[in-house]
Amino acid sequence: MGDITSFFSRHTTEHFIAYSNSHIAVLAVMIVLALLLFGYKYSIRLQASARTIIRYVILLGLLVPQVVLYYWYADQGLWDIQYTLPLELCSISQLLAMIMLITRSRLLYQIVFFAGIGGALQAMLTPDLDYPFPHFRFFHFFVVHIAIILAPLYMTWIEGYRPTWKSIGITMIFLNVLLVVVGGTDYLLDANYMFLRHKPEGASLLDLLGPYPYYLAVEEIIALLIFTLMYLPFVRWRRK
Repeated sequence: MGDITSFFSRHTTEHFIAYSNSHIAVLAVMIVLALLLFGYKYSIRLQASARTIIRYVILLGLLVPQVVLYYWYADQGLWDIQYTLPLELCSISQLLAMIMLITRSRLLYQIVFFAGIGGALQAMLTPDLDYPFPHFRFFHFFVVHIAIILAPLYMTWIEGYRPTWKSIGITMIFLNVLLVVVGGTDYLLDANYMFLRHKPEGASLLDLLGPYPYYLAVEEIIALLIFTLMYLPFVRWRRK
C-alpha cells in the first residue's frame, strides 16, 4: 500500500535529474519502439489486425495516462486553471494525435507530424519534470510524449501518409493561431501557458533566445528550421 501511495504522492523528496539512468532508459525505449515500427513496417502493412492493435495501443498511450493525470490532479487538490488546463503545445498535440488516429485525418497528420514530433522530442530531451522514476508523473510524462512521436510515425510508415512543403506552412499557421488563442487565454486567466507571457522562473533553453517578447520570434524561426530539416528526407524520397 505504501508503494502505491508513494507512486501517486503529491510530494517527493527526490527530483528528476536529466540524463540520469532512468531518463536514458526511456530515451532508449523511444528509439527502440521507433526502430521496430520502421523495421517491421512492411509486415505490419500486410496484417490488418496488427495495424489495428498498434494504432489502438498508441491511442491508449495518449489517452489513459491523461485520464489518470486529471484524476490525480483532483485527488491531490492540484487542479488549478492557471496551471493544469491542456494548453501546452504537447497537450494540444496529444489531443490532435488522438483525433488523427481515430479519424485518420490528413490535415491533422500534417500538424502532428511537425508540431507533435518537434515539440515532444524537445520535451523528451529537455524534460520540464519534477518527479523522478518511479513516480506516476514520470511515467505519464514519457509515455505520453513517446506516444505523440509514434502516432505520426505510424501514419507515415504504416498508413503511407506523407507531409509536403505545404504541410510546413499549414503547421506554422496553426502555431500562430494557437499563439493568439492561448495568449488570449493566458491574459484572461493570468496564466503562462506555452510561456507566452514570460519565461519559466527556473533556468531553461529559452534563456538562450533573448528577452521577452523577442524569444517568441526566435522560437518561430527555430521551429521553421526544424520543420524544414524534418521534411528533407521526404524530398529525397520523392525524387526516388
